[in-house]
Amino acid sequence: MMQREVRLCSGLKLAALCCLGALIAAPALAGPPFRTDDPEPVDLGHWEVYGFTAGTQVRGDTGGTLAGVEVNYGAAPNLQLHLIAPLAFDRTNGGALQAGMGDVELGAKYRFITPDEDDWYPQIGIFPLVEIPAGDSGRGLGAGKMQVFLPVWLQKDFGDWMSYGGGGFWSNPGAGNRDYWFAGWLLQYQFTKSLALGAEVFHQTADTIGGGDITGFNLGGIYDVSEHYHLLFSGGRGLQNAALANQFSYYLAIQSTF
Repeated sequence: MMQREVRLCSGLKLAALCCLGALIAAPALAGPPFRTDDPEPVDLGHWEVYGFTAGTQVRGDTGGTLAGVEVNYGAAPNLQLHLIAPLAFDRTNGGALQAGMGDVELGAKYRFITPDEDDWYPQIGIFPLVEIPAGDSGRGLGAGKMQVFLPVWLQKDFGDWMSYGGGGFWSNPGAGNRDYWFAGWLLQYQFTKSLALGAEVFHQTADTIGGGDITGFNLGGIYDVSEHYHLLFSGGRGLQNAALANQFSYYLAIQSTF
């Protein structure tokens, strides 16, 4: 009986580490500070630059981005170019901290439907992303294979309320991996001139062979420190397979816009 329990515990620990590895390898996926994104690009000729940290804790392990830089640029009308360069980290319970370059994310957001303020239909855009395997997958700091995300995002504003969401398909090559789908939706309210708070729910199908689906939520907000500097924050957890996928996750960033 004891041997069986030891084998079971070892199997659960291995599953937890595999799930965390998949989460660490995955991108921020976000319309910061959330995992769900929106179709609205940066204005032509303008920049968004984020310095951020983010992480996810599961049973037996914690990992994510120790420090990262995200850059978005309005390259043309309705077109945004995108880059994330992270310093990744991974730490098992009782183990040494692993840190180093993570996978680099490149993307281009294009909004192809731009309604007027009084139109009933939403903004719609695409935001394909490519994950370049720059991190050391053997140390839990990257996926080890190039990944591609092909989403469609929608957004509609109602006075002080904003609602956006959508989702798409992830190409996820590699031994033991499988392609998967991600979908999310967010509702946000502008409480004051400087503070907006929101909540999102998201769902992801299994990204490994024999793995389970993931459902979770985040609460967060954006505080405008000044016209050009903004504080972004969120925290949440999984609602499905939380112990193996997301017992707690966080995101914190300073954004500069110019």
